[in-house]
Amino acid sequence: MKNLAKTINRVFILLSLLAVAVFYAQSVTGKSFKVAVNGTSPMHDWTMTSTSAVFTGTVNGNAITNVKFVMASKNLKSEKGKMMDNKAYKALKADANPNITFTAASLPVGKSNVAGKLTIAGVTKNVNITVNVEKNGNSYKITGSESLKMSEYGMETPGFLGVTTGDAVTVNVNIVAN
Repeated sequence: MKNLAKTINRVFILLSLLAVAVFYAQSVTGKSFKVAVNGTSPMHDWTMTSTSAVFTGTVNGNAITNVKFVMASKNLKSEKGKMMDNKAYKALKADANPNITFTAASLPVGKSNVAGKLTIAGVTKNVNITVNVEKNGNSYKITGSESLKMSEYGMETPGFLGVTTGDAVTVNVNIVAN
């Protein structure tokens, strides 16, 4: 009987500690975004940008856990106009796969290589992205950069009249979350 009482007390204490941990976990969401995709072509370099996305996570100690970033492919806009945008959306297969996503188990505060899953044009790859997370009170500034090849995500390089863009692009992401 004493052993049963001890076991029940231990379970009660464990459940209480878990409830306190969940209660104090802080959810964070993105408040501002800047995403830039930079690429090349034989005629000119190009950039597409977006300031609209969704970022969520949970502060857990000195890290943000359960990280999810989602951006609609068609939120990317180029400085070259609608024709370039439409070619990019076709390459991104935006009608069939409207979102670009990144998920990670954890983003530690400071500079680190973060393992996660990146989905573009309906293709998901395991990636390691260099990310820097700066904490300022309850606010987090998250910056990351990744070079990738469009062909690795099953994308055809956009082109016009036989001139196509380069396969390599660099994606830069800046998020402020709190």
